[in-house]
Amino acid sequence: MVAVAPRIRFSDIVKEYLFNSTIHGVKFIADDSYHVAERIFWIICVIVSWFGSALLIDASLEAFRTNAISFVVETNYRDWDTKFPAIVVCEMRNMERIQMVADELWGEDHDFALEEVLNEIGYFRGESYHTVNECHGDEPAENCFFSNFSHYARLVRSSCEDTLAECYWNDEPFDCCKYFIPMETELGLCYAVNSIQTGVKNPPRLNMISNKYTGPGKLKVQVLTESYIYTLGEEDVPNLITPKSDVLLVDYYIAYKRQISIKDIENDSETTQVSVDQRKCRFPEENILNVHDYYSYSACSVQCRKDKQLAICNCTSHLMPNMDPSLKCNITGLVCLNTHYEELTIVIPKWSTGKKGVVCDCLPSCTEVDISVVHDWRESIYHNPENRFSTIEIGLSALPTERYKRNVVRGRLDLVVSIGGTTGLFVGASLLSFVEILYYFTIRPYGTVLMRNRETLPPLPQN
Repeated sequence: MVAVAPRIRFSDIVKEYLFNSTIHGVKFIADDSYHVAERIFWIICVIVSWFGSALLIDASLEAFRTNAISFVVETNYRDWDTKFPAIVVCEMRNMERIQMVADELWGEDHDFALEEVLNEIGYFRGESYHTVNECHGDEPAENCFFSNFSHYARLVRSSCEDTLAECYWNDEPFDCCKYFIPMETELGLCYAVNSIQTGVKNPPRLNMISNKYTGPGKLKVQVLTESYIYTLGEEDVPNLITPKSDVLLVDYYIAYKRQISIKDIENDSETTQVSVDQRKCRFPEENILNVHDYYSYSACSVQCRKDKQLAICNCTSHLMPNMDPSLKCNITGLVCLNTHYEELTIVIPKWSTGKKGVVCDCLPSCTEVDISVVHDWRESIYHNPENRFSTIEIGLSALPTERYKRNVVRGRLDLVVSIGGTTGLFVGASLLSFVEILYYFTIRPYGTVLMRNRETLPPLPQN
């Protein structure tokens, strides 16, 4: 008769684990040689230790989630290279060109109300009063157009050569239209220097760096049309809600000078390893938008309006960048955009109630630059009426002496070290201590059964 090895009870497994575990204190609980009161004492000590460890680990996790980043102000400015901000020129209107386009389309005897329609289409800002009145309804005006508005906008907008002339960086001339790259925006076609949002891969870049060797940089441009001049970070884009302080309204026969100050944000090399939710910002390369190639708060606000336009009117503005032509509004959609102007243009916070507008839950850019206007100056200049233009000079008032630094104070490695130190201090555990739990409750019982079976097998017969 073959002997059968006794079955292993779960209580035996637990007892063996407690006796041999490297977690401090638990072997005293399993040792029958100790008095019951002593074993209860050690049970309380182990529970308190684990509870204290859990509290500190939870605090470490919460700090990692909510306070992983800190800001400091750096003042070691002697060796800094400061990038000049992006300068974007967007034509405001050009009635002479509109009249010329209208004459080419409909002849010199056309209805002059259509020139106002062309003006609204070419420089669309969310409202289209004349277009709705002239081209929508039971009796639209003769020669009205009802779709393909982006085509007419391109006809109206001036080329770079007709917009800019005589450009200088630190008094050194450069080719305006080589470095001012066309940029599609929700305001229409603009021209931008030092921007990454032009949609052109590897565009020619002017070396617009200021440091202790070059001194404060300045850009001077001759503008040939009535325009808006935007001073922005390299990842920002002109849009309907750009702060007025960042915009110069340029008219003919005026010389403008603007002095600005800049505070950059420098990021710790480990910042990219921290999640977006923790650092509360996005790098330009972490783009989740389809209206522009790089992320920024201003580009995100454009995305908000595009999504809201599609939701309300089932189409978007004909000037919206990177849009499928089939999704751009015809005259019916344009009427819808005009009707819901406030809902589609004004940005409101998500906790606002009772107000019309777009709720944009947009994070700032991690490289967002702080640009402040120090001084504005303008002077009338007389030119030949046949040769109208204005001059714009934008420069740094001084080299920056401060910048912000985003530091990672609680990275993943810090979290691991904190948790490891806490468990080591309170319960004397290491990573292998938790591997022991898996071993004693899975592999070890099977090993014990095999050993006992081997001991109960009858001996092999001898020859």
